[in-house]
Amino acid sequence: MLSRWFISLLLSIMGLFLTVSVAQAGYGAKVCKQRAFKCYKVKKGDSWEKLFPDSDLRKLARRLNRMNVKLRKGQTIAVPKSSSITLMDISPFPKYIKVKKGAKSNTVVVNQRKLAWGAYNSGGKLLKWGPISAGKNYCKDIGERCRTPKGSFHVIRKMGSGCESTVFPVGKGGAPMPYCMFFKGGIALHGSYELPGYNASHGCVRLYPKDARWLNTQFVDTVIEPTKVLVDKNLPKGIPESKYKLQNVQDVFAWH
Repeated sequence: MLSRWFISLLLSIMGLFLTVSVAQAGYGAKVCKQRAFKCYKVKKGDSWEKLFPDSDLRKLARRLNRMNVKLRKGQTIAVPKSSSITLMDISPFPKYIKVKKGAKSNTVVVNQRKLAWGAYNSGGKLLKWGPISAGKNYCKDIGERCRTPKGSFHVIRKMGSGCESTVFPVGKGGAPMPYCMFFKGGIALHGSYELPGYNASHGCVRLYPKDARWLNTQFVDTVIEPTKVLVDKNLPKGIPESKYKLQNVQDVFAWH
């Protein structure tokens, strides 16, 4: 008979394998079941350029599937049914959120389940959003879990296009982290050309390099009003445009 220890070990390995398999199926395999999209199984010879000759639609499809890497044969991706759909039409975040009166800091929201980030100004308006790849369940090279920490943080420091990891690859360091924005120890938002459509990092939040550059240079503050970073917890709820306008209206009768 198999020992109880061996059975427990076998079940753990099977569970880990299942977790990895589901994760690597990619975000598109799940979102393609929604009404606005259709599912497409990638065939040999397919590429983003071949499937989406129009450059604007191609950019949208890549963001929809949370990818900036080559397509993999056999994977399922989501394809928009309408060619007139826009990036904001497929945003996983509300356009407006409630903010405290007198709020001055911007906020970056990170949703690991939806593989997306959103940038809200101090007034509660969504300015931009984009794909992410956050920490995976288990990192074989360090022998431990490496999920991105959940909670409320602030960006504590940022660097430019030459930012590099001092830890990875293990024993060497030097992995590119362009436009890094650290919010908890060595955990940062940063640009990457390796967003595969599932969480695959050592804990950092990978972004499109273009998105990281915009956040780093035009949105995130570390001095006057440090930008908030909300990861999975305390995610703001949406409000209608009418309430957004009301919370941002100026007192026209104020004395000067």
